[in-house]
Amino acid sequence: MSKKSNLPDDAETYYNRGIVQSKLGYYKGAIADYSRAIELKPDDAKAYYNRGRAKFGLNDHYGAIADYSRAIEIEPDYAEAYSGQGGAKATLGDYYGAIADYDRAIELKLDDADVYYNRGFVKRKLGDYDGAIADYDRVIELDPDDLKTYYHRGNAKSKLGNHEGAIADYSRVIELNHNYAEAYFLRGVAKSKLGDYEGAEADRKRAIELDPALKGRLSEKRILKLIAVAFGTIFIVSFIIKEFGYDWKNIKSKLGDHEGVIADYSRAIELDPDDAEAYYNRGSAKAGLGDYRGAKSDFDRAIELNPEYAAAYTNRGLAKRRMGDLRGAIVDYDKAIEIDPESAAAYTNRGNAKFVWGDYRGAIADYSRVIDIDPYDVGAYYARGDAKFFLGYKRGAKEDYARADELNKIR
Repeated sequence: MSKKSNLPDDAETYYNRGIVQSKLGYYKGAIADYSRAIELKPDDAKAYYNRGRAKFGLNDHYGAIADYSRAIEIEPDYAEAYSGQGGAKATLGDYYGAIADYDRAIELKLDDADVYYNRGFVKRKLGDYDGAIADYDRVIELDPDDLKTYYHRGNAKSKLGNHEGAIADYSRVIELNHNYAEAYFLRGVAKSKLGDYEGAEADRKRAIELDPALKGRLSEKRILKLIAVAFGTIFIVSFIIKEFGYDWKNIKSKLGDHEGVIADYSRAIELDPDDAEAYYNRGSAKAGLGDYRGAKSDFDRAIELNPEYAAAYTNRGLAKRRMGDLRGAIVDYDKAIEIDPESAAAYTNRGNAKFVWGDYRGAIADYSRVIDIDPYDVGAYYARGDAKFFLGYKRGAKEDYARADELNKIR
């Protein structure tokens, strides 16, 4: 059932709604709004720029480049558009083109830490570790407490054999966050390279104390990739897997190897056709590849095998939403909440669906429930603020945005 829009037919209104939809991750809706804004105001560089960002969010990188290019045609000194275009080119593997765009953004006085950070990332991809370090140096000048930049600069220094420099950077990461397990682990690797085996063992033990299995977090991706590069041997990776009890299928998932995950869980299903979790995980991997119909089919089977599988209902709802079945998505979120009333993910996604549907009061109720479950959920405060804004509750929206900003500062 379609819902008639009461929006005024002017470019600014569509543009502003596109901004909100983008923040919620509803990129298709955002693109539709930006496109209408462009129809009404064809030379709006910002609308092209933000439509490019939304297309990037849907992995339409060529479409994103087209929009960034159009924004640059309209405003030749649009530094942010060069930066965005650089990001899209980097994703497509056009690293030299990306660097050219980042260079131009910086020439246009976009002295932004993110631009230097992204250019440093691309330089690392090209093996220009010295260049990457120079860019990371600039990021740190702009933001001396940027933890992730110290971390990646440490990685780049390790690649150059500068283990003392790497240790210094990992130590700075630990100063900024005493509970950063990966930094302890990699500092231990660097120490072992210098023959400080006692120090390396102490760091390894501390890493395990902080994250006993080093599972379920990005640490798997970072550690496995870096160790594989540092030692250049499958033996070491195999040792780490054995030492920490990794599940190889989950490691593939963390590394973004969705095809590998699908193959492994397909084999698991051959061995046990009634394994609901295997169907659920294979469906999640298919969704990661954009195969939402295939994902939904696997979630259907997982639910058939385990009708109380709340997470499967939530993820099937996500797949339905991606296929445009908003009503069906909400039905699945309802069922997930019925099974698990403390599922913040289900409330969040149902709130997002209601927001797109235009049920702002219902969305506010769901986001409020998320905040009840997790008072530190930054995204829920932002989303609730957006819903309040569209209902005209500007004071309440302002309070939610302020709270979200406050939580962001302490995270």
